[in-house]
Amino acid sequence: MINKVIQEFEKQGKLRKQKAGIIQIEALLKEAIIDLKEAKKISGLAQRATYILAYTAMLKAGRALMLLKGYRPADGAQHKTVVEITAVILGNEFKSLTDHFETMRRKRNELTYEAGVLLSKSEAKNAFSHAISLVQKISKEIKSQNPQLELKFELEEEGSRK
Repeated sequence: MINKVIQEFEKQGKLRKQKAGIIQIEALLKEAIIDLKEAKKISGLAQRATYILAYTAMLKAGRALMLLKGYRPADGAQHKTVVEITAVILGNEFKSLTDHFETMRRKRNELTYEAGVLLSKSEAKNAFSHAISLVQKISKEIKSQNPQLELKFELEEEGSRK
């Protein structure tokens, strides 16, 4: 099923083949973790920035996952393509998490392109939590296919032990 969807996206011009080494994939994951660490530092001060950094971390991790499969987004809706392909690759087991990724993509668009968009503390906190979960899942997926990956994910939410 995954290959069929990917082939359809490629046919529609949403995806393009892209060779990438583990170094490039690992670099994107490291950047995602940096974004999450920065989001954690500012989470009590700036909800919008926390939300956007959390979303950006998810996007970078999703792009890393796509590169692992040999693809990159190639259309004018790159963020949407990353979200959709991430959902396809991770499958139904992680549908709730990838649905949150899509919701965050839409909200990030509103925050970026519209005035007066409201964002609650709980939305920012939930975004941060979902971003941690997605980046962890993608890191595990990539590590399972590339055991030489040297990535340490040492980020925890306030008050939680994962």
